[in-house]
Amino acid sequence: MDKYEYFRTRYSLILSYLGMILCFSGLLMLVPLIYALFQPGGAAEIFAFLPPAGILILAGYAFWRWLRPAEDSEIVLDLRDGGVIVLLSWVIVCLVSAWPFQVSSGFDFTRSIFESVSGWTTTGLSVVNTEKVSRAILLWRSTMQVAGGAGFAIIMLSAITGPSGYAISSAEGRSQQLVPHVRRSAKLVLLIYSGSVIVGIAAYRLGGMSLFDAVNHSFTALSTGGFSTHNESIGYWDSAAIEAVTMILMILGNLNFVTSWLLLRGKFALVGKDGEIRVMALLIPVSFALVLLLTSLQLYPTVGESIRVAAFETVTALTTTGFSTVGYTNWNSIGVFVLICLMLIGGGTCSTAGGIKQFRIYALYKGLLWEIRQAFLPKRSVNANALWSGEQKVFVSDGQLKQIGSYLFIYLTVYLIGVGIVAAYGYTLQEAFFEFASALGTVGLSIGVTSYKAPGAVLWAETAGMFLGRLEFMVVIVGLATMLKDLRGIMFRRRT
Repeated sequence: MDKYEYFRTRYSLILSYLGMILCFSGLLMLVPLIYALFQPGGAAEIFAFLPPAGILILAGYAFWRWLRPAEDSEIVLDLRDGGVIVLLSWVIVCLVSAWPFQVSSGFDFTRSIFESVSGWTTTGLSVVNTEKVSRAILLWRSTMQVAGGAGFAIIMLSAITGPSGYAISSAEGRSQQLVPHVRRSAKLVLLIYSGSVIVGIAAYRLGGMSLFDAVNHSFTALSTGGFSTHNESIGYWDSAAIEAVTMILMILGNLNFVTSWLLLRGKFALVGKDGEIRVMALLIPVSFALVLLLTSLQLYPTVGESIRVAAFETVTALTTTGFSTVGYTNWNSIGVFVLICLMLIGGGTCSTAGGIKQFRIYALYKGLLWEIRQAFLPKRSVNANALWSGEQKVFVSDGQLKQIGSYLFIYLTVYLIGVGIVAAYGYTLQEAFFEFASALGTVGLSIGVTSYKAPGAVLWAETAGMFLGRLEFMVVIVGLATMLKDLRGIMFRRRT
């Protein structure tokens, strides 16, 4: 097989798998449409959802049907190819998913793209006035988050394609498997996720929510997305029971899927050894105490309300969910600072959460301890540096620690650039630091910057932050670099 034939066969395989993802995403768009058709006046939503759904389904089916390679093809996807598929699928799906907001809600392109990206990346920052849009749009926002949170399309692709799908899920940052078999692992993730959503719906109903609200909030709590059906978010109900259910779902969504699998199997001792669990077990009580003592008790009339606010806002920030029960405009600097730190740290790897990720923070902390220990050991001593992740010890090399350090550098550099852009439009540094930490960490909490009236440049900066933060930078870099390299290879061949 010559080079050109290799490229053709490889990209046929890439586009065929891309087609499966597009087709699945199109089917998802039929969910709010079907719901709308059973509501009074719901037929008006047909043009908002049917054309984009049809485009995705037909294009996806065509890619899969006509570009699928022969069964005896020896081409196997690697991580770079997975990066191309993930990047292309996210860009196309986010663009097409903006259509309903333009048609049904009358948004311009900037705000439609913003809401679409915020949904699929499970950020939850919003320019929507929930009281003025249709229920179909509210359900579409929640559907995007429940699908985007677990990388539903990617996981389903892994469940169908097996080893080739592993390269795609790895490219999206979901490399850990619950069991050795790729297909079975993906199916277990879907089972855990779907089961948790159903339990969440039942719990919300018992807490007093309507069925529509319960479905939407179970979708967005477990996906750590944070979209709500009310402008006041969870604060709309002012219910300790609903807040408790929400915190449990947010923490479940924050957990690595491997950790969730261990909990279901009753392996609590292994869960206690996990580095991410230890980070979370330290951060939540410490942050709760700081917010309660230094902020909450000074603002709210009763100790009970202060405790509820401090607990909920701490959990929603660390899990990168973005639900809220209060506003932050009257919070003091220390409370805002604690939330910013939690939003930057974020949740667990291979979970629905965003941020830098607790595993990276734990690995850097252990790396510092290893460096200190090494200073007191003989020069020729060799140490096997390892930490617990899931149900096994993970050996961490110096190269891996450098990769984590490089990622942290890129993350903080992009963060500071984003803060600068927001601040350039007249917002205070506190507002800029808070809002872009929320965007880049795919959190969704807002201090008042993000709204329909926000400057377009600020919304585009946040859109880029949400996209990069969700795909963790390297997917974008690897995907673009792979396509450019392949394009150069084809062009060079034609010239010669």
